[in-house]
Amino acid sequence: MRTRVTELFGIEYPIFAFSHCRDVVAAVSRAGGMGVLGALYFTPEELELELKWIDEHVGGRPYGVDVVMPAKYEGADLGDAGDLVARLQGMIPEGHKRFLEELLAEHGVEPLGEEGAGKVLLGWTDATARPQVEVALKHPIALLANALGPPPADVVAQAHEHGVKVAGLASNARHARKQVEVGVDIIVAQGTEAGGHTGDVSTMVLIPEVVDAVGADTMVLAAGGIGRGRQMAAGMALGADGVWTGSVWLTVDEADTPEKARAKLLEATSRDTVRSRSWTGKPARLLKTAWTEAWESERSPGTLPMPMQFMLISDALRRIGRSGDGELTTFPVGQIVGSMNQVKPAAQVVYDLIEEYVEALDRLNAITGAD
Repeated sequence: MRTRVTELFGIEYPIFAFSHCRDVVAAVSRAGGMGVLGALYFTPEELELELKWIDEHVGGRPYGVDVVMPAKYEGADLGDAGDLVARLQGMIPEGHKRFLEELLAEHGVEPLGEEGAGKVLLGWTDATARPQVEVALKHPIALLANALGPPPADVVAQAHEHGVKVAGLASNARHARKQVEVGVDIIVAQGTEAGGHTGDVSTMVLIPEVVDAVGADTMVLAAGGIGRGRQMAAGMALGADGVWTGSVWLTVDEADTPEKARAKLLEATSRDTVRSRSWTGKPARLLKTAWTEAWESERSPGTLPMPMQFMLISDALRRIGRSGDGELTTFPVGQIVGSMNQVKPAAQVVYDLIEEYVEALDRLNAITGAD
């Protein structure tokens, strides 16, 4: 396949695969697409190890790194990362803590053991994401992506100085134009069907709006509910230069998705997701479970702004994962989950996408009488 993004990065297929799992990233890049590692959950030291591993296992193929540098978040004016954690924790209301403990107790979820609490802030802020960017740019990455709002202009310039292209996710045309204004090279137009943070405009409507808004000089990737070759063909027909995928990699052989969550994903239908603030404080599409329902119930105190919501629930998520409780187990995933009913190697998912894409083109050519 030849599109502007395949020519730009020297890849065989215009398929970008977002994953927090290094094995998936390397496998997709080796298969001819481009894996993009989500850096959010790693400390700078952990990210260094992950990227070193990818460098050694990607076979010289290009890959990318995705960070989260939100344009707006609580505590943006509270100082460096060290001060930020303590001060934000002090701002979490006691009522929210009580609600969470009562919810966990109702489902028999025990406290953590001697290992204690885990990471609470992660890369949700400018202060905590910048060290991740520094680490990423020390490696031969081809792409740096930002998941929430336009990245800071100086970060874009820094990436360009290293010969790295920059992508930004946008959920409407206005956001896409802001991305272009700061120098972003590629817009990931992400429809509401997507997993994780997403807006409320559907992919079918969003893609042509963004393509028209940014103009012919800016490349666009279609995202949101894309996990089949027919959907890939639709995104390309709407003007995209490639596709950005995420949810479909949660159930591949290489994925490190927790087993309880993987089982629920394999059983879920496309109606079993919901946009909820219960994970991060911003709207994110999650698997619909007792967890999301509890946060929407009348007894809920409501969610906290980013990053305080995740700081509140981070230990709870670990406790749920270790408890064996299936009712509260949730996971960020898009509506394509209804088609995710088989466990396959990541490379096979890539090849299946391309095979069905070609079949879709053949069907259209037969309709038009094209050779």
